[in-house]
Amino acid sequence: MLAAATLALLVTVALALARAALGPTVFDRLQACSTVGTCAMLVLALLGFLGGRPEFLDIALVYGLLNVIGVIAVLKFFLHGDTNKAGAKSTSEDTPS
Repeated sequence: MLAAATLALLVTVALALARAALGPTVFDRLQACSTVGTCAMLVLALLGFLGGRPEFLDIALVYGLLNVIGVIAVLKFFLHGDTNKAGAKSTSEDTPS
């Protein structure tokens, strides 16, 4: 059963990497990278279960949170073109002379 789960994760990563390479838009590539990050999180949890190390689950959860934050940051960059505060535009009036 665990071999089937590992095989399914490897197939999912392979398909996501193919989508990242062939994706017609940036958003398809970003979704593929998010999928690879989620699979990595599942692999960490699976290794922790198989090795009897429950602290791997904590590491997997932190990795998942970093994955979500990274996706939000990239999407915000593509939406606004800058990573400043929402709605804040940097102009020459904001910087002191």
